[in-house]
Amino acid sequence: MPIPYLSREAEKDITRLSDQFPAVAIVGPRQVGKTSLAKHLASLWPHPSVYLDLENPADLNKLSDPALFLEPLQQQTVILDEVQRVPALFPILRGLIDRHRTPKRFILLGSASPELIRDSSESLAGRIAYYELAPMSYAEVSHLTNYQTHWLRGGFPDSLLAVDEQSSTQWRENFIQTYLERDLPMLGLSANPVLTRRLWTMLAHLNGQLLNMEALGNSLGITSPTVRRYLDFFESSYMIRRIQPWYLNISKRLVKSPKLYIRDTGILHALLAIGTFEQLQGHPALGASWEAYILQEIASMLPPRHELCFYRTQDGTEADLVIVKAGVPDILVEIKYNSAPSLTKSMHIASADLRTRRNVIVAPVHENYPLRDGFEVFGHSFLRQLFE
Repeated sequence: MPIPYLSREAEKDITRLSDQFPAVAIVGPRQVGKTSLAKHLASLWPHPSVYLDLENPADLNKLSDPALFLEPLQQQTVILDEVQRVPALFPILRGLIDRHRTPKRFILLGSASPELIRDSSESLAGRIAYYELAPMSYAEVSHLTNYQTHWLRGGFPDSLLAVDEQSSTQWRENFIQTYLERDLPMLGLSANPVLTRRLWTMLAHLNGQLLNMEALGNSLGITSPTVRRYLDFFESSYMIRRIQPWYLNISKRLVKSPKLYIRDTGILHALLAIGTFEQLQGHPALGASWEAYILQEIASMLPPRHELCFYRTQDGTEADLVIVKAGVPDILVEIKYNSAPSLTKSMHIASADLRTRRNVIVAPVHENYPLRDGFEVFGHSFLRQLFE
């Protein structure tokens, strides 16, 4: 049974961009809801729309002569799905836009980052805005489920809203298999799916830890440059996130390797063979999974000109997350799966080193409350208040 359309917080931002640009690209992983969102928005706009799925041979055939097909549609919104399949289309779109430049002319949907969609940025520079659609945040589905289910199943709609845990797990297993056997090769990574599955599973076990390319390569029998290339594809298709350390203007010996996270905790748990919330509670990866969950929640609501880093010195001082605003550390975040978290010496030193405006511990609590020395405890449901 098809899942009904679920309202997304992205609607307002994408509508604003569509009012300014003739083309808007909504990028993000497969099955995250890009098509449903684009069709919903187009249905609200005053002029009609045309939808083409570039994985459908019949639709792809319509674009055998793209200019001939698209030119008469200049008074309509054209939605082009899985646009990364036809990178040669972008120069054609540039010419069409330049001849008739109006807002809301094209919505492009892609399962790869702009960097991986060859020629898109160059061909449509100044004509296109990009928006990354993440899996559904808890704020978007809190009226439908609890945070434990959202954390366990992740934010992909078909996984989150499955009828039971078995169905959710099966959906995620199918997603992983399809991604490895079809999606990665389609994006240009010609690698053995068995090898990439082993790598992805290893990354799940290393979730939240410092990235060591050489160790990964030695474990898999491949070179560090090959590992880096594979990780670039995982990252460009929104499966993993690398968080860089903050080290500017700090006169201490700092760790400079990035930390790696599986973006969606539902996918993380599928890779770790965690099928129920009870299994998660007893799993060694519990703390790292909670950290990945909160990180993704914060990333989904990050305001413009903000970025996520972490902080760690060689002597052991660390902060799970540093939210940097316009190049300056602004908020220090510790992430603890503990209903009564406490301050540590490391937190005090990190906040003093970074001179952050706000210092918080995010925990599974039902209200925010202050701790001593200017620290605060934040419940997972109140993360948006971090930026107020």
